[in-house]
Formats: sequence, structure tokens, C-alpha cells
Amino acid sequence: MNQFLERLNRGEILVADGATGSNLQRMGLRPGQPPEDLIIDNPDILLKLESSFVEAGSDIILTCTFGGTRMRMKDSKYQDRAPEVNMRAAELARKAASAREGVMVAGSMGPVGGLLKPYGPLEAEEVKATFAEQAKALTEGGVDLLLIETMFSFEETTAAFEGAKSVSDLPIVVSFSYDRGTRTMMGIKPKDVIKKYSEMGAVVIGANCGTTLENMEAVVKEYAATLPNFPLWVKPNAGVPHMDIETEQGVYDMTPEDMGNYAKKYVELGAKIVGGCCGNTPEHVAAIAKAVK
Repeated sequence: MNQFLERLNRGEILVADGATGSNLQRMGLRPGQPPEDLIIDNPDILLKLESSFVEAGSDIILTCTFGGTRMRMKDSKYQDRAPEVNMRAAELARKAASAREGVMVAGSMGPVGGLLKPYGPLEAEEVKATFAEQAKALTEGGVDLLLIETMFSFEETTAAFEGAKSVSDLPIVVSFSYDRGTRTMMGIKPKDVIKKYSEMGAVVIGANCGTTLENMEAVVKEYAATLPNFPLWVKPNAGVPHMDIETEQGVYDMTPEDMGNYAKKYVELGAKIVGGCCGNTPEHVAAIAKAVK
């Protein structure tokens, strides 16, 4: 049986990792540079970041493939090598994970960067195909689960889910981003998300990114009230960022202790996997692990 499913079924509380993008910016990623380029150009920096999360206590680390669909990689010089980029990212994360027994790898699949019909120009079939290509490469690269994350619309999420399902038998986690309190930017509610994707076969459903830790708590409560005992994935930002004029980078005010305290609340409400999104450093992850373990 798949290790991720096995540990979920045992009722284990798992700790995910922290942020990829905001940490890479602190490590020198230039504004506008696709993080996925680093998989080919500077794999050592990714290995260093991923290893630091393993050291901090993560049970699950994500591949650096949030923008790894061929469609999203239009600004990358490696667009034509999208499957290779995803496969290499999975292998790199596996290498970092091997430093501690039992650390698993989630293949990160983020939005393609455009809207599907009827709201935008993209066809569902082409979006499904680009996600299928990514999911296949991540699966072949050796990830333990697929994570469809930071989603905000049913159209794209369903295309991603169907695309992934068509090429992979791995468990799929679906995570939405509620950046309007307890609504996505398309106005979707948590209760509708959990109903739809639990029926489609997602093994875990959750939320990442978003706004405040309090709003995330409200999202988790709505999920839990709609489908009690369904395993939840919760990975909030370290608060709402404000811009540092000098560094031109977002500054996140939630401390490691804040993240740990809220992670505990989320677990009490039904979260089985907790971690951090934007602004969460290895120190934040260490505090989360300490709080929930």
C-alpha cells in the first residue's frame, strides 16, 4: 500500500514543509525568474532548502514544480523540457527526503496562469492535457502523492484532477486558496469544494496560502462541519505580507510560535497534514512540528 495512505489510515498527524517561493527569494531568486529554472540551473539551492525542511521535522516535502506545467512555463527557457524538469524536481526532492526515514514527497501542481472557458480563453481539454503531462512526469520521478494546490476555480481544478487521474494511480490531495476570507477569488466556498472533490476521489482536501490564520481556521471549520472526519490538508501563509521597500520583498509577521499555536488548533478541528505556505521558514516548520507532534 502507498505509504502516504497507510499513514493517513493509521491516523498519524503529518507535518508538511514551508514556503518554496519566499524562501528562494531570500536565497537569491531574482524577481520574475521562474523557480522551476533552478531545477536545471541551480539544483543545489533547491536541495539545500528542501533538506532544511526535512531537518526541521517535515514528514512531507513538496517538489519545486508549482508552475511546472508546460502551459505555465511559457516564461521559462525550459518550457520544451517540461516533463524532464518535473522528473528532475521529483528526484531532487527524493534525495532531500532520504536524509530521514519516512519523509515523503508531494508532487506540486499549481494553476496554469490563465482562466478556462467560460471565464477566459483556455479550453478544458488542453488544460487537462498539460496537467496530465506534469502528473505523469512527477509520478515517474518517484513522488508519493500528487498535490493540486492553490486552486480557486472548479473548472481548472477538475481539469487538473482528471488529467492526473488519467495517468497516475497515486493518491491526490486537492487544496484551494481562499483569498477572500472564506471564499476563493471566484467566490467558491469550502463546503462545495469538499463535497465535489471527495466524491471525485481526492483522498485529502484542504487549503493553502489565503489570508490570515483566523480566516484559515474558519475555512477548516467549514470543511469539518460539511464532512466530519474527512482528512484535511492545511498550509496557511505566515499572515498577510506587507512590502519591504528596501528589499522589495514581502514581509510576513506571524512568528514560528504563532504558526505552531494555530497548527494545533487546525489539528483539533480535523487537519491531518499541517504546514506553512508563503513566509514560512524552516523555523516556522520546526515550531509546527513541535506543536502537533
